Amino acid sequence: MARFLIVEARFYDHLNDMLIAGARGALEAAGHSVEVVTVPGALEVPGAIALAAESGRYDGFVAVGVVIRGETYHFEIVAGESARGIMALTMDGIAVGNGILTTENEAQALVRADPAQANKGAGAAEAAMALLKLQERFA
Repeated sequence: MARFLIVEARFYDHLNDMLIAGARGALEAAGHSVEVVTVPGALEVPGAIALAAESGRYDGFVAVGVVIRGETYHFEIVAGESARGIMALTMDGIAVGNGILTTENEAQALVRADPAQANKGAGAAEAAMALLKLQERFA
């Protein structure tokens, strides 16, 4: 049994609840323990994962959140930099599944977050579990 931390950028409550349900369901079905921590936004997710990884309390991480395009360039910054930060963590050998949705509108996010539809929370959890297995294989 591994210990996973879901780090959520809480903004759209109903969408985050679905992403967490999908991620938690996949992790628990595989026999892993799960905790959830909340940060203000997607840009804070990589930093929170880095801090938690340094603690040694967790084996893997799932990042969840929703970034919906608005009228300003802010979307590109948040979407790109949060993804870059998560990729940097994985390149450092940390098992992270990226479930931060970056969509044009809320309807797209709803389809992707819903466990009965695209279930991207579970997909991110499955990615984190796969990376953890590779980490163990190459240790």
